[in-house]
Amino acid sequence: MSDENSELRRVAGRVKWFDPGKGFGFILDEGGGPDILLHGNVLRNFGQSSVADGAGITVSVQSTPRGAQAVEVIEILPPADESRAVMVEDLSETSPETIAALPLEPARVKWFDKGKGFGFANVFGRGEDIFIHIEVLRRSGFADLTSGEAVCLRVIEGKRGRMAAQVVSWEMAVRQAR
Repeated sequence: MSDENSELRRVAGRVKWFDPGKGFGFILDEGGGPDILLHGNVLRNFGQSSVADGAGITVSVQSTPRGAQAVEVIEILPPADESRAVMVEDLSETSPETIAALPLEPARVKWFDKGKGFGFANVFGRGEDIFIHIEVLRRSGFADLTSGEAVCLRVIEGKRGRMAAQVVSWEMAVRQAR
């Protein structure tokens, strides 16, 4: 590989699709360049095992003989298209500013079933389960969670108990704390 091919450039775009089972997906370059390969290992280095289709993403990209590849995820933003979002009843009257002001609680995913549209996590040091709705997950920029995955949650008191209002990757929470 030549030095020209090893130069990194920063690219902002949107996730075209990502399949955790296959371990890769593609990013649409907002600058109009070719699709960018996003490998699961690069995403895991950022602290997430999945990313929602349509999520905003900023990556460092390397040109290779096989095309453009993301080598580092810098930022992931929730999908911009909220028109197709299903409103989570318990969050309907909670503003984004109120959610952002909630403390991040470290948690580990107990289980999450994308097909059912929900799952649960355990906050460290607390006995109860925290409900995670698929729509909250999608709005947080994730497509799925795996059992045992470390995350941070912003939690509200819902009508049926404590529930996640936002999910943040463990590594992102650490970066925000610095």
